[in-house]
Amino acid sequence: MKILSKKSLAFLEKYLNNASPTGYEWEGQKIWMEYLKPYVDNFITDTYGTAVGVINPDASHKVVIEGHSDEISWYVNYITDKGLIYVIRNGGSDHQIAPSKWVDIHTKKGIIKGVFGWPAIHTRKNGKEESPKLENIFIDIGAKDKAEVEKMGVHVGCVITYPDTFQIINKNKFICRAIDNRAGGFIIAEVGRLLHENKIDLPFGLYITNSVQEEVGLRGAEMITNTIKPDVAIVTDVCHDTTTPMINQKQQGDTVMGKGPVISYAPAVHNKLREKIIETAETNKIPFQRLASSRFTGTDTDAFAYSNGGVASALISLPLRYMHTTVEMVQREDLENLIRLIYETLLRIDLEKGFSYFD
Repeated sequence: MKILSKKSLAFLEKYLNNASPTGYEWEGQKIWMEYLKPYVDNFITDTYGTAVGVINPDASHKVVIEGHSDEISWYVNYITDKGLIYVIRNGGSDHQIAPSKWVDIHTKKGIIKGVFGWPAIHTRKNGKEESPKLENIFIDIGAKDKAEVEKMGVHVGCVITYPDTFQIINKNKFICRAIDNRAGGFIIAEVGRLLHENKIDLPFGLYITNSVQEEVGLRGAEMITNTIKPDVAIVTDVCHDTTTPMINQKQQGDTVMGKGPVISYAPAVHNKLREKIIETAETNKIPFQRLASSRFTGTDTDAFAYSNGGVASALISLPLRYMHTTVEMVQREDLENLIRLIYETLLRIDLEKGFSYFD
């Protein structure tokens, strides 16, 4: 079965290049819904912007496959008299990568370009150099003073994103900001496409869910699960490739880009659903890896699992390098295998039997 087409990759590039910061996801959601529309029966949207493509909406049982649509960003927090801008985080933005990065400041007048400035090396004293911190990183938009900044439409509360766009290196490595986790939205949309193209008649309703506000506490999933009230939720997110320098594998586990999707073990992960996913991978010879979480997954899995009196939930992750930077990297084959794994798992789910531990 061919997984990714030219149309798929064109959608992925367009979707990644669009800015969808936490709390401002709607333009990305429109792109996602436009792509998914031919493959679903209808859509559900909620107050804060989560979008759900529904297949077989009249079915009594409901299965969710889910990713999240938002990306990390910054807010304008303070404007100095000299026209420099200090920021606070919107999600887990990394202060250490900021210096010398271009930024887009989103205003009612459109995008205002700027840079995170940093003192030249010539002006810094050896052994006494300041490291980048939230308190000292700043944005310069070329304005002479605060009045000029405000005249350009920039004010406290404007959201700030990085403009870095999609690239492919060495034929199969995809690089962009916001692969965490618009890759998830891409994956679940591709599952919907394959089900439609292969004329699969599912015995349950499928809710292809692209949640908002994961980066600030799983909030979109928390809201939409109470709307859908699913029986099962299969969540996809990213996890770390732990083989790059300065990562302790004894603490972070051993997961590697290129070795397949990562299946999680955690209290929120339903054991019988996870085993169904593993059986599916083994039967279909889909490579996979395992990851253990101590108390929680830190993903939307937790929100689904502990909602509505308990929802059988599982997490399948995409191994990724350089999370929460502008050069997040994944491998094409992992994307394809994750799409295959969710697709094939859906064909094996029997909700008449359910996932009770006591059956």
